[in-house]
Amino acid sequence: MSELLDIATRVAGWANDGEQVEAFVVHETETEVRAYEGEVESFTRAESQGVGVRVILAGKQGYAYAGTLDDTALQETLCEARDNASFAEPDEFNGLAVPDGVEPASLELWSDTVGAFPTEDKIALAIELERAALAADTRISGIESAEYIDSAYESAVATSTGIAAAARETGCYVSVYTLAEADGETQTGFGFSIGRDPSELDPAIAAADAADRATRLLGASKPGSERLTVVFDPWVTAQFLGIVGHTLTGEAVLKGRSMFADRLGDAVANPMITLVDDATDPAAFTASALDGEGIATRRTPLIVDGELQAFLHNAYSARRAGSSSTGSAVRGGFKSGPSVGAQALTLLPGTQSQADLIAGIDNGFLVQGVSGLHSGVNPVSGDFSTGAEGLRIRDGELAEPIREVTIASTVQRLLQDVAGIGDDLQWLPISSAGVSLVVGDVTMSGA
Repeated sequence: MSELLDIATRVAGWANDGEQVEAFVVHETETEVRAYEGEVESFTRAESQGVGVRVILAGKQGYAYAGTLDDTALQETLCEARDNASFAEPDEFNGLAVPDGVEPASLELWSDTVGAFPTEDKIALAIELERAALAADTRISGIESAEYIDSAYESAVATSTGIAAAARETGCYVSVYTLAEADGETQTGFGFSIGRDPSELDPAIAAADAADRATRLLGASKPGSERLTVVFDPWVTAQFLGIVGHTLTGEAVLKGRSMFADRLGDAVANPMITLVDDATDPAAFTASALDGEGIATRRTPLIVDGELQAFLHNAYSARRAGSSSTGSAVRGGFKSGPSVGAQALTLLPGTQSQADLIAGIDNGFLVQGVSGLHSGVNPVSGDFSTGAEGLRIRDGELAEPIREVTIASTVQRLLQDVAGIGDDLQWLPISSAGVSLVVGDVTMSGA
């Protein structure tokens, strides 16, 4: 990691007078194993390294990258970024991040075990996962996919404005999609287990969850249309929070693509809602001590007791908004510059289990899967409509499975109509956590 930081610092030190230079250096390894019928269907191990260079001069910004770290390539990349900046339109708010005095959190996010874990053991985990899923229930007729995936990510950022920082993280997970069959009908189910190193993974739990999710939907029918109470499964809640998190970025607000623009200080949700983005939480799969601009990540309460208190910012959006960075710069790797995004978004959990929440509902719908959610949400109006499947709730108990329904509302109303939050917080292999969420008065459209 020190080698990456040395490279980044060297490039940033090549800045000319009046010029800002940022170097973002990455070294990453990834492994993906997919099992099928007790054998390896596919195996991929990829290693990449590279540098992204950003140059800002007189408000003009240029970016260039290279997939190698030799000195010649570094110098050529800097020259290309300078050339690109010369053709850019000036923007008075362009500028690199500067040190803000916040020290990065001390996080244990790296495990040498990921790199040392033998290839044959990674393959064995994927095969074990498939076997466990097939054995979980006699109605499981096949496996759509059974995978083991890991990554080891090291990065360093240095700027001519005084930033010099490095971070590294490892992560791995197993995931499986099962096929359940009965009376000529087939349903699918998903299960997973995540960890910092393979010893933390539990294929048995992933297999059992996937089998349960598939088999419980067998015999599902399309109900009539009505308004009722819904309970979002943690997996569904996590996806929904991802949508909400995007609309709470300064970038979305500046582009006029947020339903929460001009609502700071307003009550935008039920008072039981507290929504936080916190990449310093080591339990989060996407935890990191640094953001994509080398600024320390931090706990940022976005909605507190139902009141909107903050937006997420990187250096650029903060300048335009007259605010300060929340350490929320994100990157898709060294090939792109920073944008703004939630890094580890979660609701503060409640005190009741999902079963307890369901016990208090006379007529409802446990939503365990949705389709088309990202394309079905209007980020400006908040209107959303998404396909859903799950189980009916009658008199406080789970009843028959239902499918091919659409649930519709607005994001604003959904947040206001939250009636319960579960204690079953689950971190998933995405940038948001899930928890059971009860929402009243949602339209379900069926037959």
